[in-house]
Amino acid sequence: MTKFPIIDGHNDTLLRLQESGDAPSFFTESTVGHIDMPRAKKGGFAGGFFAVYTPNEAYKVEPENYVTEDGYDMPLPPPISHEQALTFSNALASRLFRLKAQSAGRMQVVRTADTLQYCLQHDIMAAIFHIEGAEAIDTNFDALHVLYQAGLRSLGIVWSRPNKFGEGVPFRYPSTPDTGAGLTNAGKDLVRECNQLGIMIDNTHLNEKGFWDVAKLTDAPLVATHSNVHALSPIARNLTDQQLAAIAESNGVVGINYAVNMLREDCGFGTDISLDEIVRHITYIAEKFGVDHVALGSDFDGTTIPDSLNDVSGLPKLMNRLLAHGFHENELQKITHQNWVRVLRDTWK
Repeated sequence: MTKFPIIDGHNDTLLRLQESGDAPSFFTESTVGHIDMPRAKKGGFAGGFFAVYTPNEAYKVEPENYVTEDGYDMPLPPPISHEQALTFSNALASRLFRLKAQSAGRMQVVRTADTLQYCLQHDIMAAIFHIEGAEAIDTNFDALHVLYQAGLRSLGIVWSRPNKFGEGVPFRYPSTPDTGAGLTNAGKDLVRECNQLGIMIDNTHLNEKGFWDVAKLTDAPLVATHSNVHALSPIARNLTDQQLAAIAESNGVVGINYAVNMLREDCGFGTDISLDEIVRHITYIAEKFGVDHVALGSDFDGTTIPDSLNDVSGLPKLMNRLLAHGFHENELQKITHQNWVRVLRDTWK
């Protein structure tokens, strides 16, 4: 399936490696987690957004523990400090650069669209340095400029907890993403600063008011790296048709998330579901808003995915399901990598 090299919108592999303390395992095939280099090669995974995310200490995201007969509503995790986030973000970013150094040329941290294209053409895993939740950024943006020089090219303003820039959506079903206030003044300034530097802004995890604040301010395409269709799976984390239309109008893109509770109609946690659940979200956006505005955003190593996929090596099965559903090869090239390359070329400076 090498004709469909996959640039993926989001993974949490750095956090998994950090917590296990076993970075060398990335270069040997394993059954732990979702991504390592041998399994990535088998799956046609050409690279993507490697997230730097700071978890809350002694806090686990387990919305399934909040299930009632009416759905579920997990409270937002508490805020974390700038100092904690910056220290942890530096550690994960260092792990990314060490992986690149240990890869013997098989992996590159990409800073330009041309480099990304080169990696695709030469079978080099392309890693995009992404921060999920901007707690590591100070309101003077000193850290932002330093991190940009280090290679930061994508930033999610929030994860699903409040910070000084805005508020994320809870893990709530059924619910719209209209769950709180929009961006703070500092958050609006952050959008402008990212535009000036050429850092992609990720609207994933942002509540609806915050999304519209970004849409009004940004001069770049609107992006959600790992979100799905609210009309199909009415969890607060997913995007409404109005949001999807705005993304398409901006020439942006949505990366479809493989999280089972964001795919299923009942937003439940059962993993025994078909790959057609992923296909229906891709198809919805492609048919209603255009194939140029949908891509892949797995959330590998950060969520519970369908058993039918299992890990990154199962991606050829998804490609086959898309082909069987009627997608043409040129459309799959857009979904797997060309749409991401276009948006990043339009965003990065």
